[in-house]
Amino acid sequence: MLDWLYRYPTLYPGVLLKRYKRFFADVQLADGQIVTAHCPNTGPMTGVSTPGSLVQLSKSDNPNRKLAYTLELIQVHDNEPTWVGVNTALPNRIVKLALAKYLFPELGNYNHIKGEVVYGLDNKSRVDFFLTGSDAELSIYLEVKNTTWAQGTLALFPDTETTRGQKHLRELMARLPLTRAVMLYFINRGDCIEFAPGDSKDPVYGQLLRQAIALGLEVLPCRFDISPQGIRYLGLAKLRI
Repeated sequence: MLDWLYRYPTLYPGVLLKRYKRFFADVQLADGQIVTAHCPNTGPMTGVSTPGSLVQLSKSDNPNRKLAYTLELIQVHDNEPTWVGVNTALPNRIVKLALAKYLFPELGNYNHIKGEVVYGLDNKSRVDFFLTGSDAELSIYLEVKNTTWAQGTLALFPDTETTRGQKHLRELMARLPLTRAVMLYFINRGDCIEFAPGDSKDPVYGQLLRQAIALGLEVLPCRFDISPQGIRYLGLAKLRI
């Protein structure tokens, strides 16, 4: 039995015609019908939004939704045919499931998981997860970043300039060394075995990440196998800094 962390609902295959205005994707379904699907991804989706790519859509039965279909997966051919998860609403849900199963031994013996905890210099930010243990000294601020851009078998983040991501690094650095801070990169494709910062897209982010690591930030580049059936955890990629 496969160790699925998440099982997709029924998916509908198609071909990507175009992605536009960030949140829309025109797709030709297998029966020839052309539909406009919601694209739940605000980023540029560098290298994974090529017209003509095979895609998989989920379909909502909510009659009040303007767009019934949601873009879930796109197939790329960087190394071999590989499905890439593009629904950015899923990584945090998957990580929460993985935390509940204690799939990341690097995090230690936590026993409480809180999501969306207020923190930051002005208490105006929210960290994705805050972990604590029975040991009063164990507390971990954990931020999750969805990662889909790749060059060969090297996963890279970010794929565009991200002032928000820079801010998150600065806020995690401010927590060091009084507590643990972890950046978890959710590599949303199974063909990458290494991870590095996307310096060519955002050199400031790469510089900040290296500074944060020098101060004690822990980095977990987590590999996930993505298929139309579901999502499985594969372990850590090698970190290249």
